[in-house]
Amino acid sequence: MLYLAQELSSTVFLVPEMSNIEYILIGYALFITTISFIHLIRVDAWWIRIWDFPHLQLTVLSALGLLGWAVFSRNTDWPMMVAVGGLLVAMLYEGWLIYPFTPLHRKQVKYLRKRKAGEKEQNLIRILNANVYMDNTHCPDVLKLVQKYEPDVVMILEANQRWQDAMQPLETSFPYQILHPLENTYGLLFYSRLPIRHQEVRFLIQDDIPSIYVQLEMASGQLVHFYGIHPMPPSPTEHYRSTERDAELLVVGKEVRNQKGPVIVAGDLNDVAWSHTTRLFQRISGLLDPRVGRGLYNTFHARYFFMRWPLDHIFVSHHFKLRKIRRLPNCGSDHFPILIALVYDPEPVARETPQPERDDLQETEEIIERADAD
Repeated sequence: MLYLAQELSSTVFLVPEMSNIEYILIGYALFITTISFIHLIRVDAWWIRIWDFPHLQLTVLSALGLLGWAVFSRNTDWPMMVAVGGLLVAMLYEGWLIYPFTPLHRKQVKYLRKRKAGEKEQNLIRILNANVYMDNTHCPDVLKLVQKYEPDVVMILEANQRWQDAMQPLETSFPYQILHPLENTYGLLFYSRLPIRHQEVRFLIQDDIPSIYVQLEMASGQLVHFYGIHPMPPSPTEHYRSTERDAELLVVGKEVRNQKGPVIVAGDLNDVAWSHTTRLFQRISGLLDPRVGRGLYNTFHARYFFMRWPLDHIFVSHHFKLRKIRRLPNCGSDHFPILIALVYDPEPVARETPQPERDDLQETEEIIERADAD
């Protein structure tokens, strides 16, 4: 009886004979499945965190692996079924992450129709956010975009002194400015038609990475708290870990939650909308994402259509409704600019806002403390 059991066991787990293409498919499935889930490891090393980004691409790669099995193999032996199962689970998981940014999901920020002709838009604010890539020489193209879309606020990231000089024509029509050019790709230029009632250039986590906080006055007299941020990403060429980026987002998130009145947070967050960090930021801040229920609005990488994800963000408090959101044509940068038109809606509206869950507050404090300690 024992001998028979051993024979059955060896038969069940014996690796069946497979073709070279099937070995390749199994290796492919193992790789795709691993990188699809490796970001769930709560380690801040760049080589882990970079896998937060390409989930749309991994969805496609998982589907291609399943198609490859259906076309070239259809083997149902257990090693191949494990590989197929891994690809299927990975594809469903990737789809779950991306699903909120499809029209199938309920919108977080409601749409508000245009006013009738002749009615004055006193509660409208239009923001153009553009990471222009510091070495980019297409400065006139940015000026043309501003002229065409007539935003109330323009925020230019990766600006050095050359970019400030090139943007000087904006100073006439945008009388309120915060100009902080740098040669380290983290300079910032902020132009506003709306009066600035309070302004700060801040270095929240790193001494060479600025952010801004301003209070803007809309035509109606309503003050808006505006935060402009551009933290450093985890990458082999930028920073070996994500802690500093995550901490900067969460410092802003904590401050936003304590603000009274409407809030906008905009900039190149160097993180994707579906990552753990950005979702934690939303729960800590209580801010809403206008892209939810509408689309990804991928802004990076502008030059490679097959490697794009949403890095440039505009989050808003529940006081706003959406008039328009649009990804604008490229101006020579590796990022597309993004334009959003928001309407302050003073009517009290019952609307669900993100709230901290389980150990979110503790995790937030730990990330900030770790960044401060180092």
